[in-house]
Amino acid sequence: MSHLQLYMMVKEALHERANLLEIAPHLSAPLPIMLPVYKWWQLPYYWAGIKMYDLVAGIQCLKSSYILSKTKALELFPMLKKDKLVGAIVYYDGQHNDARMNLAIALTAARYGATIANYTEVVHLLKTNDPHTGKEKVCGAHCRDVITGQEFDIRAKCVINATGPFTDSLRKMDNQETKNICQPSAGVHIVIPGYYSPDNMGLLDPATSDGRVIFFLPWEKMTIAGTTDTPTNVTAHPIPGEDDINFILREVRNYLSPDVEVRRGDVLAAWSGIRPLVTDPNSKDTQSICRNHIVSISDSGLVTIAGGKWTTYRSMAEETLDAAIKAHSLSAEPCKTVGLMLEGGKGWTPTLYIRLVQDYGLENEVAQHLASTYGGKAFDVAKMAQVTGKRWPIVGKRLVSEFPYIESEVQYAIKEYACTAIDVIAQRTRLGFLNVQAADEALPRIVQIMGKELDWSQERRTAELEAAKKFLYHEMGYRSRSEQLTKTSEINLDYQEVVRYKKRFHKFDKESKGFITTVDVQQVLESINVHIDENALHEILNEVDLNKNGQVEIDEFLQLMSAVKKGQVSDSRLAILMKTAEETLDMRGPVTVDRSGGGV
Repeated sequence: MSHLQLYMMVKEALHERANLLEIAPHLSAPLPIMLPVYKWWQLPYYWAGIKMYDLVAGIQCLKSSYILSKTKALELFPMLKKDKLVGAIVYYDGQHNDARMNLAIALTAARYGATIANYTEVVHLLKTNDPHTGKEKVCGAHCRDVITGQEFDIRAKCVINATGPFTDSLRKMDNQETKNICQPSAGVHIVIPGYYSPDNMGLLDPATSDGRVIFFLPWEKMTIAGTTDTPTNVTAHPIPGEDDINFILREVRNYLSPDVEVRRGDVLAAWSGIRPLVTDPNSKDTQSICRNHIVSISDSGLVTIAGGKWTTYRSMAEETLDAAIKAHSLSAEPCKTVGLMLEGGKGWTPTLYIRLVQDYGLENEVAQHLASTYGGKAFDVAKMAQVTGKRWPIVGKRLVSEFPYIESEVQYAIKEYACTAIDVIAQRTRLGFLNVQAADEALPRIVQIMGKELDWSQERRTAELEAAKKFLYHEMGYRSRSEQLTKTSEINLDYQEVVRYKKRFHKFDKESKGFITTVDVQQVLESINVHIDENALHEILNEVDLNKNGQVEIDEFLQLMSAVKKGQVSDSRLAILMKTAEETLDMRGPVTVDRSGGGV
């Protein structure tokens, strides 16, 4: 790629970034990103590159980049490693809610007359002979509704293949002999607690120990960290690997202060996405990865758009349609998508959430979430919210206590074409990406609401619940998280720790049975005036009950404490509950019968 081509590619991306921030202001925003510098010679090197980036952006530069001293860098990013740090450079980029952006584009297209359908797959392409040339031409697709199994034909003057990692599958439906152009690469991301990064600044290292880029950014009040880059097979259900998760944690550990313990148990969710990297079929070097996107047209008229990135989706679509119009002699008006507001963008202001609080009695955090997720459509969600029966908030029952997602969002999701419980926890809300355990806890209520709205049978409700749990377990990292504590986990505790934890265990196991049940825990909690719902207590013990026999044995408890010590498990409710109860019991001590001053 020449310097001019690189310049034009960056220029296009920066133009499209500015447009994205304009047309979906509720879903996208500028984010300052810090590049820590640990060698003096890197400072002018990075500075020159970042300033060139600002220069190319011109008037579309979000904010000018700047250099920070070591002291100022640590003030803004206090969890950063201090040793050998010489300073930092901060530049600005855009951040958006990708799933909601995808949905906003689809909903906007529908409002402008497009017919859209999810859960629809192409079985094979339809072809007809061109009367003028005698050649076969693509004239539509035979499709299947994945949910109902119904099959049908869609006839079209032009068929466009915009299927990302599945690009070659469609191309081979057109011509079985065509060579693959897609080289899929898996990128794993993890979500860790928000305290790993400041609320309003991310961190990026363009050259890690093995040459990959690593970043961790504030996202939805959590921290998202990534990424890996590994060749993979195309699948609709990619699974994050334990090796990739640990690679990211190791790299994060390299940049954080020793005071911050980076624990495997802090990984709240993990997932793998497939990047559809492509080679240009028209290039002499067919093995070289294309840095940009490609648009190609087959002999039968199938138009393929592949590669590219999120930022340039609009210009990619414009270029693809221009090529389709030219190849198929179609009539169309000039492109109007530059500056075209997406669903929710109209009516959004930075202070919209205040009106939601004032007009509906929503919690401040919930109102901010609705405004940044639905934009001007947040009022529609608020109108559907149920009264809580409390003094405050007046409306808006949460699906889980620690996240601002409310029950009316499930009802509204159905209006946004949600068909399954997975749609709700992954694509309409982001709960499944933020905390798999919280998403798992919310699933029964989500299925209940959807079942009522969509008139699901009991069999369908059970199937939805099982499918969503399977999704969380395999694709969102719940399996990796749960496997940190297994029946074969080693107990890595010294003698004093074993004695201390056995003493704690026996405060609950008063009869020396060798195990504790919910009844044992309930009795101790009642003695210190703590009350926990029986179902919640059962869930707490079930997390540690490796044998699933309804009780926690002493070895299981020691395995838990060993895993906590090694950082494999964090925020264990049972471990924290038992420690707190023990401390409360010890503080009480024996009741004295002496009276002060020896009075009567």
